[in-house]
Amino acid sequence: MVVLKNILVATDFSEPSTVAMAYGRDLARSYGAALHVLHVVEDMRVRYGAEIGFASPDMQSDFEKMARRDLDAVITEDDRKTLKVMPVVETHVNVAHAVTDYAALNAIDLIIVGTHGRGAIKQFLMGSVAERVVRTAPCPVLAVREHEREFIAPDALLATAVA
Repeated sequence: MVVLKNILVATDFSEPSTVAMAYGRDLARSYGAALHVLHVVEDMRVRYGAEIGFASPDMQSDFEKMARRDLDAVITEDDRKTLKVMPVVETHVNVAHAVTDYAALNAIDLIIVGTHGRGAIKQFLMGSVAERVVRTAPCPVLAVREHEREFIAPDALLATAVA
């Protein structure tokens, strides 16, 4: 028997992430699990250092504030009432590592990520956060695409987009 106590949805606020959130909500309800919703802000200071030295010193802080605002918008009032939702914004130099580290530190039983479904060439050249999470996660990972299959009722996605 599969027991899910902690489910993690990693979001970048894209359409595939909207689908991942719908899966996360439904599974959290079905299993009575806590739903962790994580957005990782890339740490620009460490990643680019002197290259962004000319930019405002508050730029990183502004990115983090925008992420918190966007994450609050993704979580509906119904989520707050019916689910044990934990919105989390973290800053890290590597998004995939941040997701897998969070999963390991918080006893996550399942990670759900959206994937853009890039072709092989783009995948090779650009890499994929979802692919790296799948390879390095300490638990199972469900990777979903925006139009993968119609497992989710269209009204569930509509309710997510409207709320």
